[in-house]
Amino acid sequence: MQYSHEHLEIQKTLRRFIDDEINPHVDEWEAAEIFPAHEVFKKLGNLGMLGLNKPEAFGGAGLDYSYAMAMAEALGHISCGGVPMAIGVQTDMCTPALARFGSDELRREFLAPAIAGDMVGCIGVSEPGAGSDVAGLKSHARKDGDDYLISGQKMWITNSLQADWMCMLVNTSDGPVHRNKSLVMVPMDSPGIEKAKKIRKIGMDSSDTGLIYFDNVRVPQRYRIGEEGQGFVYQMQQFQEERLWAAASSLESMEDCIAQTIEWAQQRQMFGATLADQQWVQFKLAELKTEVEALRALTYRACDLHVKGEDVLELASMAKLKTGRLTRQVADTCLQFWGGMGFTLENRVSRLYRDGRLGSIGGGADEVMLGILAKTMGIAKRPPRG
Repeated sequence: MQYSHEHLEIQKTLRRFIDDEINPHVDEWEAAEIFPAHEVFKKLGNLGMLGLNKPEAFGGAGLDYSYAMAMAEALGHISCGGVPMAIGVQTDMCTPALARFGSDELRREFLAPAIAGDMVGCIGVSEPGAGSDVAGLKSHARKDGDDYLISGQKMWITNSLQADWMCMLVNTSDGPVHRNKSLVMVPMDSPGIEKAKKIRKIGMDSSDTGLIYFDNVRVPQRYRIGEEGQGFVYQMQQFQEERLWAAASSLESMEDCIAQTIEWAQQRQMFGATLADQQWVQFKLAELKTEVEALRALTYRACDLHVKGEDVLELASMAKLKTGRLTRQVADTCLQFWGGMGFTLENRVSRLYRDGRLGSIGGGADEVMLGILAKTMGIAKRPPRG
């Protein structure tokens, strides 16, 4: 995949916006453990950044997924992980299934304002007892006339304390676990919803994360995305773009971490020379930069095939696995070279160390990615869909 002039212009515009409107406030938002999502998203919506690959009929640009990939990569310019993750939830986690399978009525009501930045969305999959095991979720919806009555819990939900709606994966029947789930759009101001707890985390501080309770929350059945019972399939497809987004958005943050460490190492005096004069430091940083470029090549290849309509389950899972592990490796190695300065809260490297740890957990843990790969490679049996 090769970025065109249009791709690069999108990245240039976005990085300028980040420098002017986001990075100057990141330290403040990190300390507050939340950022003004509606304000930031509205500005991004005005720039046309929240629907690059979404249908033009609902305010999107109608471009292919490579443009969303270019945007994700530029978001790595933000000097924390929480804000870009929140943006990625809006663009690549809670809206792909809505855009692809939602009715026109549903897309006018929820997708169009999300693209414009007038509404903040969240994706409701994980529960206290079902994170990576999506099939094991317990929240349920029973029919009551033309409505669903939804009860259950959702946990670790990014944007949920500010969100206007949730794209919620919920059991809509008692059938086989891979065929009894549906994706339902749930307005977050509906009676019966309790935003029970703001979850404090060891990283991603500026991103709000909630525990949400649902007690007979009434929503129209017309708020269901696509066919009833197809939610698991839709969510698995949605995960592929989430995992590609995760890989692309990590590249620039890792590059910046390495570049800042090089600059520090060239100034840091020790034992009559600079830290950068130590061959071990030179070789290790060279190795890390090589690994980042290898991840970029894998991610671009997966994106290229995805744009062509091919199944990228294997490559997206590889990219997600490599991203989580490499982010940890880059941040840990660079922090070590910073010494005591790397252990301070304000240091960008220490922030990547804290924020990046989520990469091997969220969106499917490393072990889930390895399980997927074992199946695609034919060395593990696929469980029956029951």
